Amino acid sequence: MTAAIRTQELTRDFGALRALDGLTLEVPPGLIFGFLGPNGSGKTTTIRVLLGLIKPTAGAAQVLGCDVVREADRIRERSGALLEHTGLYERLSAEDNLDYYARIARMREGDRRARIRELLVQADLWDRRREPVGRWSRGMKQKLAVARALVHRPSLVFLDEPTGGLDPVAAAAFRHDLAGMVTRDGITVFLTTHNLTEAEKLCGRVAVIRKGRLLAVGHPDDLRAKASSVPVATFVGSGFNGRVTALIESRPEVASVKATDSQMEVQLRGGAELAPLVALLVSAGAAIEEIRRPKATLEDLFLDLVDDRTAEPESPSR
Repeated sequence: MTAAIRTQELTRDFGALRALDGLTLEVPPGLIFGFLGPNGSGKTTTIRVLLGLIKPTAGAAQVLGCDVVREADRIRERSGALLEHTGLYERLSAEDNLDYYARIARMREGDRRARIRELLVQADLWDRRREPVGRWSRGMKQKLAVARALVHRPSLVFLDEPTGGLDPVAAAAFRHDLAGMVTRDGITVFLTTHNLTEAEKLCGRVAVIRKGRLLAVGHPDDLRAKASSVPVATFVGSGFNGRVTALIESRPEVASVKATDSQMEVQLRGGAELAPLVALLVSAGAAIEEIRRPKATLEDLFLDLVDDRTAEPESPSR
C-alpha cells in the first residue's frame, strides 16, 4: 500500500533556526494521523513543506506519490487544507463560498451544485446556506471551512489545530463529523492538535515532534504501552489498620502508604511487583476486594517526551 505521505530526513532552516531536523515519517492512507508537539515544534512548517508552499533545506518528501518540490501544484490540486485561517469570505453566503472554491477547482456546474448540497447537508448547514457567514458562530464557520477544504474531493486533507478556540460542545461535534467523514469517504487526514484527548479519540496513528525532531510514532495504544505505568496501587477492602499499614510501609519496594479502614493507596518504587504485597496483606488479615492501578495516558507520554530532560529522538528506522 502506497503511503499518503513519506518524508526522508526532511530538514528546513530559517536562517540560524532549524525548524525541521531530519524528519523521517510515513503516513498510511485512509486514517486520521495525529501530528503532536508543543508550540514551535515544527508542526505548521511541516505542513507548509508538504504542501509545497516552502521548499525544504535538505531531505525529500512525497505526498500522494508526488515530490514536494517538483510537483507541488499537483499536490495542492489533490489535497485540501485548513491552516491558520478559515479561508472564508464573510460577506458571501455559505453556498457562494463553496461555489467560489469549486469554480477554482474547475468543477462542472452540475457536480458543483451536487457537491455543495452534499457537504452542507452533512455539516447540518443546508438550511443556513444563503446567510452571510460573517453572522455565524465560530463552530459553524469551522464546519464550513472544512467543507471548503473538501469541496473538490481531495484524497488528503491537512487540518492545523482545527478545534482551537471552539467551545467543548462545538469541538465534540467537529470531532464527530471528522471521524464520520474519514469513515464515509476513505480520505486521509493529517491533523495537528494540542488536544491529546482529541488525538486519542480520533487518530489511528500519531507522531510526536519537538524542536523539529521526531520523538515517537505509532498507534496511541502502542505509545501508551511504552510509557511506564503510574507507580500507584490502590487496594480496596477492609482491615487496613495501623499494624497492616506499618507492615506494608516497611517493604523496600514501597515509597509511601495512605490508608483508611476500607482503602489503602500505595506509592511504589520503579519496577515493583504487586503479588508480594497482596500476599502480605492477606496473611496480615486484610480482605482485598479490588486492586486499582491506573495506566499511563497519551498525555503522560507526551509530557514525558517533550520534557527537556527526557526527550530523545525516534530512530528513523522505526
